[in-house]
Amino acid sequence: MNINLPNILTVTRILLTPLFVIFLLRDMFGFALMVFTLSAVSDGLDGLLARYFDQRTELGAYLDPIADKLLMAASYTSLAILKMMPPWLTVIVISRDILIALGFAVFTLRGQRVAVKPSLVGKCTTVAQLSTIILILLDTEIRGLMMLITPGYWITAALTTISGLHYLYFGLNVLQEGDDIDGPVK
Repeated sequence: MNINLPNILTVTRILLTPLFVIFLLRDMFGFALMVFTLSAVSDGLDGLLARYFDQRTELGAYLDPIADKLLMAASYTSLAILKMMPPWLTVIVISRDILIALGFAVFTLRGQRVAVKPSLVGKCTTVAQLSTIILILLDTEIRGLMMLITPGYWITAALTTISGLHYLYFGLNVLQEGDDIDGPVK
């Protein structure tokens, strides 16, 4: 059965994303911060519970990255529109996610199943992206965090770019190996 606590947490994260955006658009930054923090914690918790209790499912493998990309895209886009974050950072974050999604689409079209485990740089990127949003929202409640936020933009941009290039390199290698495997036997 696919309904388990990790999958429920993932679905909850998907459902919390519109609520987060609504709070942002209504200038209810404290509530937005609480919802985003809850979503960020549930992101780590669902994977931990799935591994610890051996409750990994195919549904969870598909839903978790969708929930992550949805939350990040909604967060970065909303904050850029509200002029609380530089648009260039939003472009970098969303471009990386689109690149990853396109890579999986190419693998699917080719009939290749690729199990990608997040790399260390990918995990660091996620932490930086989440931290940047939390700092921006905290700054609305506790003034004076800009000295942390501005370097956070650059760290997030650098890690996101490195991570995107890492996944691109990985994907191209998989595609190249796939061509060799599908080619004629010598």
